[in-house]
Amino acid sequence: MNKGYKESSSFRDPSGFLFWENGKLLRQINSGYKEDYDHLVRSGLYEKLVTKELLIPHKELAEHTGISEGCYKVIEPQLIDFISYAYEWSFNQLKDAALVTLRIQNLALKHGMILKDASAYNIQFYKGKPILIDTLSFEKYQENSPWIAYRQFVQHFLAPLALMSYCDIRLNSMLKNHLDGIPLEMASRLLPWHTKLNLGLILHIHTHSLAQKKYQASSAALVKPELSRKRMEALIKSLWQLIHKLKVREKDSEWVDYYTFTNYTPSSFDQKKTIIHGVIQDIKPSFVWDIGANTGEFTQLVSRLGIPCIAFDIDHLAVDRHYVQLKKHNLTNTLPLVLDITNPSPAIGWANNERMNLEMRKKPDLIMALALIHHLAISNNIPFEQIASYLGRLSDKLIIEFVPKEDSQVQLLLTSRKDVFPDYSKDSFLRCFKEVFHKIDALEIDDSTRTIFFMQK
Repeated sequence: MNKGYKESSSFRDPSGFLFWENGKLLRQINSGYKEDYDHLVRSGLYEKLVTKELLIPHKELAEHTGISEGCYKVIEPQLIDFISYAYEWSFNQLKDAALVTLRIQNLALKHGMILKDASAYNIQFYKGKPILIDTLSFEKYQENSPWIAYRQFVQHFLAPLALMSYCDIRLNSMLKNHLDGIPLEMASRLLPWHTKLNLGLILHIHTHSLAQKKYQASSAALVKPELSRKRMEALIKSLWQLIHKLKVREKDSEWVDYYTFTNYTPSSFDQKKTIIHGVIQDIKPSFVWDIGANTGEFTQLVSRLGIPCIAFDIDHLAVDRHYVQLKKHNLTNTLPLVLDITNPSPAIGWANNERMNLEMRKKPDLIMALALIHHLAISNNIPFEQIASYLGRLSDKLIIEFVPKEDSQVQLLLTSRKDVFPDYSKDSFLRCFKEVFHKIDALEIDDSTRTIFFMQK
C-alpha cells in the first residue's frame, strides 16, 4: 500500500485533514476531535444531515491508523468529482449555499452542536445541490456561547450576496482576492447608501464593519457576545430571512439572450441540435465540458442523456438563469459555472496550492465549444494554433463550431475594431487544428454558413 499524502488545501483545521492514498480521498480525524465526532454520530445529527443530503456521507475505515500521530479515526467521504469555488458560482448558487449552511446550523443546534466553520469552501455542489463536505465543521454547543463562525459566514456569504444584489452581479469575483471573505468594512463602503435603511444589513454588515475597522486599528481583540439558545435561533432566522429576500437584478447582459439572435433558421437550429446529439450518443462520453454554454441550450442535450457536465460561461446572468432552469427541471448532473476561458481560475491561496486552477481539476473526455471560436480569435486576439493547443491539452475529443467572417456575429465584433485578422478562415482554422486533432469530421448544417466539427486526437 502506498503511503498517503496530505491534500494541499487541507491544513488549517487541527481537528483533522484530508489525504490521498491509492487514488482514494480519505480524512484523518485527530484525537483532539474525538468527543465532538462521537457526539455528531451518537446524537443522530450525522444521520439526519446525510438523509437530507446536507452533509456528504462517509464510511469509517476501522483498520486504518492514519498517516500521522494522534489519529482517532479515518473515514472515506463520498468523492466530489469536480471541485468548484464561490467565485465561480452565480448569484443563486451562492444564495442556495448560504441558505443550506444556515439550515445545517439550525439542525446542528437542535442536536446540541454548532458550526465552528462557516466557510464557502466547505460547500460543494453534488447532484445539483449545495452540500457540506467538511465533516469536522461541528463542535458541541455550550449554552450562552457565541457563534464563532458568524463573522466568517457574513464575509463568505452575506457580504458578496449583498454586493451582487445591490451593486453588480459580478462582485463575487472579489472572493478571489479575499479568500477569508469580503471584509465588512469594504462591503459597507461599496453598498449604496439606501442599504443603511435595511435593518438586516445594518445589523449584519454596516454596524459590524465599524467594529471590524475599530479593532483592526488596535491590538484589542473583537469581543464576541454571548448568545442564549433563543438568541442564537433568532440570529439564524434573521440571516435566513435577509438572504432569502435578496434577488439578482434582472438587467440586460451582453450574451444572456444570445441564442435568440443567432444566424440559424428554426430548422437549421434544430438540425444543429440533432447533429450534436448524435455525436454525443455515438461517442458516449463519461464527462463533458461545455465552454461558452450561455443559458445551456446545448448543455441540455448532455444533461438529458444522463452525462455529467460542467457548463462554463463568462456571463454571470446567463449562468444564473441556467442554474435556475436546471433546478426547475431537476437536471442534477450539470453544474453551470462562471468562468472566462481566456482567463480561467488560477491556483491561489497558500503557496498557490490551496485552490486549484482549472487544469488541476477533473478534465473532460469531451469538450463542446459552440459559437465560441470568433470570440477567442477576434475579440481576444488568440491565434488558432494556441486555441487548438489549449483545447487539446484539456481533452482528447472536441465538438467545435466554426463561425465564418461573413457571419453577422463576427461582423458585429468587427464594427468596433479594425479587421487585422487576414488568417481568420476555415482553411486556416482546419490547418491549425489538424496539428493537434488528427481525426476531423465536418458536419455541415443546411441553410447555414457555420460548420460543426467533431475532432479527436
